[in-house]
Amino acid sequence: MPIKRKSPSKTTSAAKKKAAKPRAARKSSAKSGAKPGAISIAKPTLKAVVLAALDDMKALEVKLLDVRGLTDIADFMVIASGTSDRHVRSVAQRVVEKTKEAGYRPHGVEGQQDADWVLIDLNDMIVHVMLPRVREFYGLEKLWDMTSAKRAAARA
Repeated sequence: MPIKRKSPSKTTSAAKKKAAKPRAARKSSAKSGAKPGAISIAKPTLKAVVLAALDDMKALEVKLLDVRGLTDIADFMVIASGTSDRHVRSVAQRVVEKTKEAGYRPHGVEGQQDADWVLIDLNDMIVHVMLPRVREFYGLEKLWDMTSAKRAAARA
């Protein structure tokens, strides 16, 4: 005597709901992203990654400027110097490598060809690495460095 088997198309809606519940439970636990007992590692801040990369490559005269109240293009601006065009290029390349490793994608890099002044756009932060003579000529610190006293005077 042949055995009767149910065809998959004839399953009841109650059976479908039962089968769907464990799948939904799995999705919600996957969205939390944490396994039970797993240790969560905090992502380093962009500022910390950039400053560590500049320190690692021995960039000179590193200056971090908070430009949040001055412009909408970035929150911070970092200005650093290198000893030669090769050093400037290497410092900029290390900053790009370290930020990519940390999960921050650079929006653009300009000036690597000549390497007198390399600009790295990291969305929330702009990094300028330049030769000392170029840095002195353009004087970006004077343009963007606004202490709280200067900001209050500028608003008045």
